[in-house]
Amino acid sequence: MRLGVPREREPGERRVAATPDTVKKLVKLGFEVSVEQGAGLGARYADADYAAAGATLVDGATVWATAEVLLKVRPPMADEVDRVQAGATLISFMYPGDNPELIARLAAREVTVLGMDQVPRISRAQKLDALSSMANIAGYKAVVLAANHFGGFFTGQITAAGKVPPAKVLVIGAGVAGLAAIGAAKGMGAIVRAFDTREAAREQVQSMGGEFLSVDVVEDGDGAGGYAKVMSPAYIKAEMDLFAEQAKDVDIVITTALIPGRPAPKLWEIRAVEAMKPGSIVVDLAAERGGNCELTVPGELVEHNGVKIIGYTDLPSRLATTASTLYGNNLVHLLKDMGGAAEWRVDLDDVVVRGCLVTHQGEVTWPPPKLVDPSPPRPKAAAVPAVTKAPAPPARSKGPLGAIVGAALALAWLGARFGLEGRADPGTALFVEQLTVFSLAVFVGWQVVWSVTAALHTPLMSVTNAISGIIIVGGMLQLRGSMSGVALAIATVAVLLATINIAGGFLVTQRMLKMFRRDAG
Repeated sequence: MRLGVPREREPGERRVAATPDTVKKLVKLGFEVSVEQGAGLGARYADADYAAAGATLVDGATVWATAEVLLKVRPPMADEVDRVQAGATLISFMYPGDNPELIARLAAREVTVLGMDQVPRISRAQKLDALSSMANIAGYKAVVLAANHFGGFFTGQITAAGKVPPAKVLVIGAGVAGLAAIGAAKGMGAIVRAFDTREAAREQVQSMGGEFLSVDVVEDGDGAGGYAKVMSPAYIKAEMDLFAEQAKDVDIVITTALIPGRPAPKLWEIRAVEAMKPGSIVVDLAAERGGNCELTVPGELVEHNGVKIIGYTDLPSRLATTASTLYGNNLVHLLKDMGGAAEWRVDLDDVVVRGCLVTHQGEVTWPPPKLVDPSPPRPKAAAVPAVTKAPAPPARSKGPLGAIVGAALALAWLGARFGLEGRADPGTALFVEQLTVFSLAVFVGWQVVWSVTAALHTPLMSVTNAISGIIIVGGMLQLRGSMSGVALAIATVAVLLATINIAGGFLVTQRMLKMFRRDAG
């Protein structure tokens, strides 16, 4: 199966859809890979590297004319649509909501189109999530750009010449890009604050070392797919007032807020820009969708009252080598999930493939059906007949067996106790008492363990340290004085095993506690 990687022709685009490393993986999947000459130069990948990885270097016309599967970064340009083979498969960022005419033309040519921007944000599809891969890069690059234009240190310093305060950074939107920006700014020593309408983002921000800002209006902005939703007018007013107040104090603002299918919300108003100190920086990662700042000019850097507003739309492309690597890996995972060259298929029953599918067999298939929870809904208790309940496993049954065994042990102890009273020597009577205690301990332990669900066995083992401590005390008491060889051996083994159990229990307890401990830094 022939796979082609053309050169990106969008002005300023340096990324490429396949790197020499991903070409090797594609060849292993059975594809015959053709790469347009010079396709990787913007990302610093030479043609010779592609040839060494197993690709064939060809001209642009040959790539488009022969490829059965085409890998791109940007949507195809108008003249490129006519160069795609009828019936071929095109995989790239597509933004179908913004390009209806382009999608219609591709469907008319019966081109199967998969949009990497349409990958559903579910756990199974994380390895294919190209939007997150690029957003991570954009968030990091935003901080680097801000540091480049900011006239001071990010981290505070105390020098012989005087004290330098740390920079104060505000990140609006704590998605993938926002969290990447928080991590980068915090790593450079800045004081970082963040705001997000989604309450679920609070712990994520705090775990990255940032201060989470909130407003007094109680409203959760959690929308579908990890994005925010449109908030109420009262919430928006409180939000704008918060930003206007923060503008007086912060040095750098990085905005990342997007709402699917809508222009970017205007969050950083002119009054906020004018309240900032001269030399402050605004980096607008939503510039391609119109920008979060009212003064953003997409693709440009502008200055207003001494404040620089950076609206570049190609931040991932400015780290082209890393961006190409991550994007190429996303594509490899998708192609592998689709069967590779040997078992290639467009599986409409695969929720990930169906979510990406924009056109197929001459039809526009976007938007995909809404995802449904694959787990069956829990039936209401009143609607479930009693006979449908699965019986408990026999080993965990709380039937009469436990009571019968307990009663038998009690009767045996009573019989032995009164039967031997006055007729047995003290040693025999003591042995009967200890044997009874041992038998009852076995019975109680069996009941405790097998009456508890398996999911709680680990914490149960941790709690039984106290019981093991009693065993050690008893064993050590038995080790006093003269004893037979059998008694000494049993007591020694009891002390050893109980010690192991105690040490293991405390170790398990410590590991369990670490799972619930959040790093304060």
